[in-house]
Amino acid sequence: MMGYVTNHRWKRWKRNRIWGATATFLCCMCFILFTPPIPRSLNHHRFADVRNLLGVPNTLNVMTNFPFLVVGVLGFVFALDGTFFNISSQGEVWSWVVFYSGMIGIAFGSAYYHLKPDNHRVIWDILPMTVAFSSLMSCLVFERFGQRTGLCCLFALLVSAFLCVLHERVYNDIRFCVMFQLILPLAIPAVAFMYRSKYTHSGYWFLSTGIYLLAKFQGITDKKIFRVNNYFITGHSLEHLCLALIPISLSIMLIYRELKFQRLVDLKDRA
Repeated sequence: MMGYVTNHRWKRWKRNRIWGATATFLCCMCFILFTPPIPRSLNHHRFADVRNLLGVPNTLNVMTNFPFLVVGVLGFVFALDGTFFNISSQGEVWSWVVFYSGMIGIAFGSAYYHLKPDNHRVIWDILPMTVAFSSLMSCLVFERFGQRTGLCCLFALLVSAFLCVLHERVYNDIRFCVMFQLILPLAIPAVAFMYRSKYTHSGYWFLSTGIYLLAKFQGITDKKIFRVNNYFITGHSLEHLCLALIPISLSIMLIYRELKFQRLVDLKDRA
């Protein structure tokens, strides 16, 4: 009897997940099909802090990207080294390498954009960010579903990221990029909650989500935070610093986590 109840609950849980994924897909399709193209507003490039210090335009918005470079380079080296981080498959290694490469790209791309914010330079701010989201989602898929599924996810999401950015650049339409940047940050904690990880320390995924939400709040309240702290630092600069905590927290997770079990699908892939 207990086995029947457990099996029934599992089937209902699985059915609910399928319905949730289907509803999300349909909402995205409706958003694309029934909304007109949305050009990027010029207000997107108007930040509260435009101070020029030491000859660098928009100084703090530029300099606060430096932590991404430090964390990105260190994470890139440690992921390739193979002994510092606890990573159990080669495909997973490459996914984390792409993630830390995205952090390096954010450091340079965002700094380049903030030197002279406009619709032409913003692409170099968005592209490495979408690459980082894509690879991070793939890292989660690797540890939840296996190497083959993770590799397919990594390839599909990276291609989607480039196509979304290319679409905005060619057609001046931000719908695909907005959808991409909204869905993945929400999908990551959802997948982390619904599917069991083969590693310990999974709580860092939810910590990273919380940091991301805090950073977005700081970015939205850019001018208000600037006034509150007596015009010392803006919310957007704090957003950069806060977002840099995400790769730091995930790096701590990679250092301290341990393998709880080995998935059968991973053993088959290695064979």
